[in-house]
Amino acid sequence: MECKKIIPYINAENEAAGSVLERAVNYERAGADALFVYNYSVVESEREEFLGTLRQVVRQVDIPVLAGIFVKCFEDIKKAVYTGAKMVVIPYEKLADPALVKEGAQRFGQDKLLIELNAADEKYTTPLVLDDIVREMKEYGAAGLLIKHLTVTDGVRTKIKDAGLPLLVRDSLLRNDMGTLLSMDNVAAVATDYYEGKDIFAIKHALKESGAPVDTFESEVSFAQMKKNKDGLVPVIVQDYKNNEVLMLAYMDEMAYNKTMETGRMTYFSRERQKLWVKGEESGHFQYVKSISIDCDSDTLLAKVMQVGAACHTGNRSCFYRELIKRGSVKENTAAVFERIFKVILDRKEHPKEGSYTNYLFDRGIDKILKKCGEEATEIVIAAKNPDKEEVKYEIADFLYHMMVLMAECGVDWEDITGELSHRH
Repeated sequence: MECKKIIPYINAENEAAGSVLERAVNYERAGADALFVYNYSVVESEREEFLGTLRQVVRQVDIPVLAGIFVKCFEDIKKAVYTGAKMVVIPYEKLADPALVKEGAQRFGQDKLLIELNAADEKYTTPLVLDDIVREMKEYGAAGLLIKHLTVTDGVRTKIKDAGLPLLVRDSLLRNDMGTLLSMDNVAAVATDYYEGKDIFAIKHALKESGAPVDTFESEVSFAQMKKNKDGLVPVIVQDYKNNEVLMLAYMDEMAYNKTMETGRMTYFSRERQKLWVKGEESGHFQYVKSISIDCDSDTLLAKVMQVGAACHTGNRSCFYRELIKRGSVKENTAAVFERIFKVILDRKEHPKEGSYTNYLFDRGIDKILKKCGEEATEIVIAAKNPDKEEVKYEIADFLYHMMVLMAECGVDWEDITGELSHRH
């Protein structure tokens, strides 16, 4: 059975971007499966400000983000999608033209749009009208419905089960309970603000014990099946999940391993203190689990984590900061090359250097940068018609440099680009 999701929601109306961002990060670390962030303001300036906040949230968290926004025209859908949000939630009662859903689905795909309905408003949720809305939205390409203010009855259960689209329920959990809502057929997720400040991992484990099909960390190999050292411990190599930087080496016993699975935070056995040790419990530099693998001999674990702050007690990012020997040059990671050059370009923008070609482009402005991008793109086309591979490499490198200058000028970075590509696939 497919796992059902717990999705905290954040009402971003009249809330500062920093506060929204902080709450989003805390929800992710607590174990949320996704986030629903919304602001249904009809004021254009407030919508633009909200879109900026959404972009920050999407860049900061790795779980999917659902963006709820007032839609007056197709451009509103496009802007919301371009924040990097996984899905756009449109309130039906404020939808200027339902045909906009069709236009949005045709442009961005049939997995992008959710329609929010208010179950407390009989105008939209009487059986006949609800059937008509479902039929219309399904025909137009909506991915599903998000229903709020739901009163659970046998009739409602049947209606939800037989709906022609997947449903999400938005609920404050003041009248309904999570177990009841997740138990309903065709309910894929529940969005709530009830779990703010709570340990969602612990809540999901309790729900799973009661039979709810929620997503928790479940190891495919038990600790008993692993090969331990003479002290009954298994070494764990810890890497940054984004750039694969090796951060530290630690050890786990069975209790530490099970605690890591339960909480989603790396927990070790301290050989020095002879007790369990939650990484970050004193410094705040927690490690949040992204994946754990085991080697071919089943005697070493590899954990990829989201590291908060420094992994090393010395304050260094990695414990392996002292180089002992080095011979020859080390080939730089492709992604690292792009990041390094882009950082230089950003530094030139922030701290101009006399005689710098990059600063010359920034000084001349966006039109000059666009002209150079166009010229370099044309050079690639011409070079590709020739048999010399070196010429193609040279021209593509030229184009990529000018493209990065354009990115810096427009406030776009590589995380924005790779994030967009990741969302598409």
